[in-house]
Amino acid sequence: MKHDNAIKYQQFCQFKAEIRGSREYLIVGIDVAKDKHHAFFGLATGRTLLRRLIFKNNREGFERLIERSRQLQAEHSLSKAVFVVEPTGNYHKPLAHWLLEKEEQLVLASNKSIADNRQSLDGRWDKNDNKDSANAADLASQGKCQYLEQPEEDIVELRTLLSLRKRLKKEAHRMRMQIRNGLVAKHFPEFDRLWGSCLTENLAIVRWCLDPRKIAAMPFNDFIRLVTTRDRGQRQVRRLRAIYAVAGVSIGCPMGQAAGFEARQLADRLAEKGAQLEDVMQRIEQVCRRFASYRHLRSIPGFGPYVAAVVLATIGDPNRFRGRRQVIRLAGLDLNAKRSGRHSESAVPVISKRGNADLRYALYQAAQIASYHNEHFRGLFIRYLKGREKERGIKTKVRVKLSAKMLVIAWTLMKDNTDFDPSLLIV
Repeated sequence: MKHDNAIKYQQFCQFKAEIRGSREYLIVGIDVAKDKHHAFFGLATGRTLLRRLIFKNNREGFERLIERSRQLQAEHSLSKAVFVVEPTGNYHKPLAHWLLEKEEQLVLASNKSIADNRQSLDGRWDKNDNKDSANAADLASQGKCQYLEQPEEDIVELRTLLSLRKRLKKEAHRMRMQIRNGLVAKHFPEFDRLWGSCLTENLAIVRWCLDPRKIAAMPFNDFIRLVTTRDRGQRQVRRLRAIYAVAGVSIGCPMGQAAGFEARQLADRLAEKGAQLEDVMQRIEQVCRRFASYRHLRSIPGFGPYVAAVVLATIGDPNRFRGRRQVIRLAGLDLNAKRSGRHSESAVPVISKRGNADLRYALYQAAQIASYHNEHFRGLFIRYLKGREKERGIKTKVRVKLSAKMLVIAWTLMKDNTDFDPSLLIV
């Protein structure tokens, strides 16, 4: 699989190098939709062969597309064909999978490139399906396209699970805000300031005694037994005692039966989401353990199960990157600046944020943990910080720099099949 990917990437690089002005390629630009796709057939010289072909999103439509491309290739003596697709949600994936199974050459035209190039067709910002298919073909004729990665099945499974985890986290956060802003703020506002990090106890209070009058009416020991499942020490007791104390003087509105029913429903749903997230994380770790590079990634300080899984899923095959700059661009951690006019020399570079946001967030969390708890990364953090301690926001900038370094380290370990060696880290 890795060998096939390397060959296909070389073919893609060759295509980009020879496409401009070529008379060998039939370029098929495709605007993807849910039910029907629009295709444009042309040459790299700018000549249009067929302005519009509408085909359905099914096997019959896909076969019609291939048949028409074969006819035009034979008619105009074209030895090669390339299909250009704009990634549109998940709608493009069945077509892309089918074309790859037929061993057709397929490239991607990014959404931003198509949006920026739209006006160059006729000087107007006029979006429609026919123009977008021609737009995609026009970008490919200039070599302005992207390689379509074909990861192995385990990487696809890992990415699917991480996407599911992200959706579950959003749903859990939405429910938590519904509880705190919709119920707690109305019936027990003092509890919101004492919310804490123990979700089990918080949900027990919401489920059984969100009405502060109910808490005040029971003995403190009964309140503890009602909302706790295990003894977590004096810190737990102090927090619960504070909640019990403010319940007696709470300004919250009285709770009716409907509000109590809503509180129990939301608490049960949030607890269920928590159980689902734990199950998903277990499955993510099971998939990760199939990769030898997962153990290497876990050897990096700050790389827990989630961070290592995100890095592993995003990088995939480490051999598809030619150098560290490509890997850094993958996360959007590459530096850019607007250098124009009299202020071009004083422009301050900032990270582009044009890469994978989840990868960037995970790496920053890893850099934050490592800069606190690992002596080697803490020493590197101090060295980067030296002489700039009073600069505004400098600690965040330094941790972003550490994030980029950790990504390069992770890519190197995956490529070389080695564990992290702190002695190689220049502090």
